[in-house]
Amino acid sequence: MNLSKSTQTLIGGVSAAVLLSTASIAEASGRLSSPIPDWTGGAVTCKVAQLILENELDYNVKAITMPSGAGVYEAIAAGDLDYACESWPSYSSSKDIMIKEFGGDGSVAYLGPVGIIGVSTYYVPRYFIEEVAPDLKSYKELNKYKEHFATLETGDKGRLIACPTPAWECDDQKRLDLLGVDFVAVELGTETAAWAEAQGAYDRKEPFLLYAWEPHWIHAKLDLVAIELPAHDPEKWPATGWAEDVTFNYGNPVFAQEHPEASALLGNMNLTNGEQAKMVLAVDVEGRDIDEVVSEWLAANEDIWRPWLP
Repeated sequence: MNLSKSTQTLIGGVSAAVLLSTASIAEASGRLSSPIPDWTGGAVTCKVAQLILENELDYNVKAITMPSGAGVYEAIAAGDLDYACESWPSYSSSKDIMIKEFGGDGSVAYLGPVGIIGVSTYYVPRYFIEEVAPDLKSYKELNKYKEHFATLETGDKGRLIACPTPAWECDDQKRLDLLGVDFVAVELGTETAAWAEAQGAYDRKEPFLLYAWEPHWIHAKLDLVAIELPAHDPEKWPATGWAEDVTFNYGNPVFAQEHPEASALLGNMNLTNGEQAKMVLAVDVEGRDIDEVVSEWLAANEDIWRPWLP
């Protein structure tokens, strides 16, 4: 069928108008994408942000399941993700490459602190120190007691229940080797598996060396004692302990410019360790649904989160 030039022009104009209208609707809907952190504390933080964005600022957030780590930074820089929650500075070198405030190229934007102050180290149960190793205070004494931590898997070496996955960039085995600690770092694949292993050993009153962090419900459930590591030194990492982590939210620079209200909320958050730990306990220990737990917290703590709104 042949159409006149004027008819073709009219149809083209209508099509363009439809496309522009569709684009405007998509923009007005405020659709955002964000990864779900693969540890419960981070997931709680991001759920708090998501529900405020959706309920107060009329955004629609698509939460995407993917491993935390360098891949998230790359996806944000590429524009495949808009923002991510609760980065722990000690756990990723990507910030140094991509975030301007850490010396990077600015391909990822620093949005602001979360409020969570992270502490990471290795822990042993208090009963082991009281009953067997009263002088165990730092990594320097671990080899003296390594036979107590040895397993069939590690032979005559001790065993560390290490960071669950390589994506967290803990470098546990490198740290142990550089410090001369004759232990094997065993990654169990998931956070849940690591806590279950520690809980089982604790129930049997067996010794174990565990990588853990604060805030976390594990410290409310188990009486653990921190093992001192060398003070954090980025020049010597990973032959040191972790820095105290002032966690932050981060995002794509275009997102930060085009969605100033969402960006401001993510920069204004001030969720404390104690508030997060309560929600983590409800999710991980009590088995409650994270949406229900966070919604309940929001309803009961409007005085905390409403000042975060732009």
